[in-house]
Amino acid sequence: MRSATEYFWFETKQKRELVNITDRVAAVVDKSGIAEGMVLVSAMHITAGVFVNDHEPGLWEDIWDWLQTLAPAGPDYRHHRTGEDNGDAHLKSILVHHQVIVPITKGKLDLGPWQQIFYAEFDGQRRKRLVVKAMGE
Repeated sequence: MRSATEYFWFETKQKRELVNITDRVAAVVDKSGIAEGMVLVSAMHITAGVFVNDHEPGLWEDIWDWLQTLAPAGPDYRHHRTGEDNGDAHLKSILVHHQVIVPITKGKLDLGPWQQIFYAEFDGQRRKRLVVKAMGE
């Protein structure tokens, strides 16, 4: 089995931001030469996430609204007693999850017709890292 690893760095302009990373992940797969396998895409920070869904702005707003309903910004989270103010960002990361695995078939990402890979930032405006690891033959 072969593997290839690359890191993406993000420093979003907004505290909350979605970044479509599908093309960047596909470039890692292409460069790896792996024809059959999988690629792991994992945020390496506890206030960010990675997910697969449709590339449609109305859906993004629905996702933000849903996350804000389940983990609203602002309330006095116990985490804030440590001096932090991002308790909601930690919970949003848990809801979205921090990683996805996407199949590689015939050397390409094997996504559905509308599927895209997104990096979700919940506490941005500082430098954060994501790992992409392609594995297979």
